[in-house]
Amino acid sequence: MTTTFFLVRHAAHDRVGTVLCGRIPGVRLGHLGRTQAQALAERLARENVVRILTSPLERAVETAEPIAARLARPVEHLDDIIEIDFGAWSGKSFDSLAEDRLWSAWNSSRSTIRPPGGETMLEAQTRIVHAMEELRGFHAGRAVVLVSHSDVIKAALLYYLGMPLDSYGRFEVSPASMTTLVIGDWGSKVLHMNEVIAA
Repeated sequence: MTTTFFLVRHAAHDRVGTVLCGRIPGVRLGHLGRTQAQALAERLARENVVRILTSPLERAVETAEPIAARLARPVEHLDDIIEIDFGAWSGKSFDSLAEDRLWSAWNSSRSTIRPPGGETMLEAQTRIVHAMEELRGFHAGRAVVLVSHSDVIKAALLYYLGMPLDSYGRFEVSPASMTTLVIGDWGSKVLHMNEVIAA
């Protein structure tokens, strides 16, 4: 028996690509993001989804809510799929971070570097994979939606693809995208990656 995971990156907010939001509060979806979340809900309505779990951050919850409403399922918060803790970098612009040598080191060696006061990508990978392994034990033959964040989704994919963390830049996880992963006792298989749902 296999479990299907729909790994959904939260929809767009007005700071995507300009600010490293991390876990700062109050980052909410804009008009485009709300439209994208509705489109995701329509796409997922075709699937046999039994649970919808989300990072507790606002932008993820606001993406999960229309999906849950369309599928008539509750939204459950799951701390294990929250954004990476970027520590002192949280809330800084990418332009300002470009001048930070530790930021450059982090982006060239995600397997070894820790953001100042934050967590490593390996720690984020450990928590999301642990959560997914627990969920697949409960939901064999069914599908689960996880609404999370780009780097956390990448960390899970790298694990299940058997790739090192430093390969994180080799594929994209766009806002309001969905990646479909099937996991069984035999291993795992990516069915679709970075499926961007048109809004």
